[in-house]
Amino acid sequence: MIGRREFITLLGGGAAWPLAARAQQGERVRPIGVLMNVAATDREGQAQVAAFLQALQQLGWTEGRNVRIDTRWGENDVELDRTYARELLALGPDIILASGTLAVLALRRLTRTSPIVFAGVSDPVGAGLVDTLERGQAAMSPGS
Repeated sequence: MIGRREFITLLGGGAAWPLAARAQQGERVRPIGVLMNVAATDREGQAQVAAFLQALQQLGWTEGRNVRIDTRWGENDVELDRTYARELLALGPDIILASGTLAVLALRRLTRTSPIVFAGVSDPVGAGLVDTLERGQAAMSPGS
């Protein structure tokens, strides 16, 4: 499992930078989708979402003021992940945070245009999510 600090670092840096660039364009509420790979009652999952919200807040993003977070809990269930991926995409998020391989795969099957930041994927190259991890950046697979 990824620790709280690693989760904050990964998500606070990865997900918030595109949003931070837009913050100066006005105070409209920006939607963010979150698809977790655990049950809503999972303590570690709750802690990870709380860490994500805290990192966003430290960067000036406050839920209800300038950001809306829509969270779904897929429970590592393929069908739930598919259902929730469709729900989240229908909400038109600016960016989606996905936790776990199944959640990322469910989202990738439905969109090639929505930005997806992911964590908790042990082998993103092997899973076909990215071509390479060179220079700390992941390049999306062509046609995937």
